[in-house]
Amino acid sequence: MFTGIITDIGRVAALEQSGDMRARIETAYDTSSIDIGASIASDGVCLTVVALGEDWYDVDISAETVSKTNLGSWTVSHKVNLERALKVGDELGGHIVSGHVDGVAEIIGMTIEGDSTRVRFRAPSELARFIAPKGSVALNGTSLTVNEVEGDEFGVNLISHTKEVTNWGQAKIGDRVNLEIDTLARYVARLAEYG
Repeated sequence: MFTGIITDIGRVAALEQSGDMRARIETAYDTSSIDIGASIASDGVCLTVVALGEDWYDVDISAETVSKTNLGSWTVSHKVNLERALKVGDELGGHIVSGHVDGVAEIIGMTIEGDSTRVRFRAPSELARFIAPKGSVALNGTSLTVNEVEGDEFGVNLISHTKEVTNWGQAKIGDRVNLEIDTLARYVARLAEYG
C-alpha cells in the first residue's frame, strides 16, 4: 500500500528486454534499507525489487504490466516518481493507493494559473465513471484532487511544490499517464450496481 506522496524522483539507468522487461532505477533512497522483494511504486506501478546496488535497484516488468501502463514508453534517463511501501505508523498524507494501475489517461490540456498548472486529462471511458469532483486519483503515482469532471475528461491542479518534487514539472500535452482510481470510488460503484 502507498499514499501517493512521492518521496524521490528516480532515473531509469538501463532497460533490458529478455522475456520480461528489466529496468534499473537510480535513486536517492538508502538502498541498504531496501530488501530484495520490497515493493516500490514507480510512476504509480507497484514493482518488486529483484536486485540492488549502492544507488540503484532493478525491477522486472511483465508484459501484462507493460500493456496496462505507460511503462513500455520508458527510455533511459526517464525521470520516475518513486514511493516506498507504507509501514505501520507512517503518515497518510495522500490517499490509499494500491499501485495497481487501472488504465492510462492522456494529458489534453495545460493552463498556467498563477504559480499552479491546471492539467486536463481524458480517461478511458470505462474508468471515467469512477472519477468525481473533489475525489482523489493517483496519476503517475501522485495523489491528486480532482477539480472538475465532464464526461471522460477531468482536471487537476498542480501546485509548484508538486511540480518540483515529482516528474510533473516535465509533463506536456499528449503524455500518457498511469491512472489509478480511488479504491473507495470503485467499491461504492460496485455496491450501487447491486443496490
